[in-house]
Amino acid sequence: MKRKNRVETAKSRGWGSVARKGAVHIDASGGEMAHSQNPELTPDPLTQWVGESRPQRSGADKINDKKPLFTLPADIAADIRKAFVGTTYMREKMVTSLTRATEAYGRHRYEEALRLSRRVTEAVPGVAAARELAGLSAYRSEQWNLAKANLVAHFEITQDPQYLPLVMDCDRAHRRYRGVVKTFGLLEGADPSAEVVAEARIVMSGTLADQRKYEEAIELLTRAGAAKILKNPSFRHIRLWYALADIYDQAGDVSSARELFARIVKAEPAAYDAKYRLKELGTGEAQKNRKRRTIPVSKKKFD
Repeated sequence: MKRKNRVETAKSRGWGSVARKGAVHIDASGGEMAHSQNPELTPDPLTQWVGESRPQRSGADKINDKKPLFTLPADIAADIRKAFVGTTYMREKMVTSLTRATEAYGRHRYEEALRLSRRVTEAVPGVAAARELAGLSAYRSEQWNLAKANLVAHFEITQDPQYLPLVMDCDRAHRRYRGVVKTFGLLEGADPSAEVVAEARIVMSGTLADQRKYEEAIELLTRAGAAKILKNPSFRHIRLWYALADIYDQAGDVSSARELFARIVKAEPAAYDAKYRLKELGTGEAQKNRKRRTIPVSKKKFD
């Protein structure tokens, strides 16, 4: 009778099936189960706890466990201290800000790196390292105007054309095509490395393709050797191949695009999305010793 009353009580309260089954064994006062399945079985007595002593760690050991903080190169810190006009406290604060900015950039926290490095560029605008970090952080954060301003300032201070292709890309992002052409001309007279020239040509060809000037873009890259078949291509050559393949694809020359994407996949299977692009265009293999010329190219050698 008592069991039946408990079931009715559970039903009246709207409990689920599991709760209703459990309610049969619980008194109204909320006590434990009236009996177990095997009342003769008794649990073993608890064993006695034995405390274990662990060796104490010294403060020095705990400090050594921490990862070493990034240290700003001495020459850059000296440049900041020399250029800053203000109290010693604020001067050291600028050094700390650029240190933290560099560390944030290394951890891919680009917006934080930009915020910290801008403090330094506003205080000491003539320090090239601060301009470099602020420009790269802004570029990674897709803040093109800030990136261009800082990277141009870095070039004016150092005359190093390393980041001029990024300046071109910033103008391209805003469709300022005249600015791209102007910077491209500036770079050609600055004695850049082969890698920098390749990057500039990739941006310039992309700018021409944005304006549907596909023939000019293809000619620029083929003159740079982007159509050459190489047994051991470098990273620069693979980037040129990809840029040329992409422009061929935009121009509607599927067979040429497919051949170049196949060449990239063969040389470096994980390069960009070349494998996916090749699959979209249909399977194709790079042909050996094929000399393809869609546009007349002068015999002048380029770097």
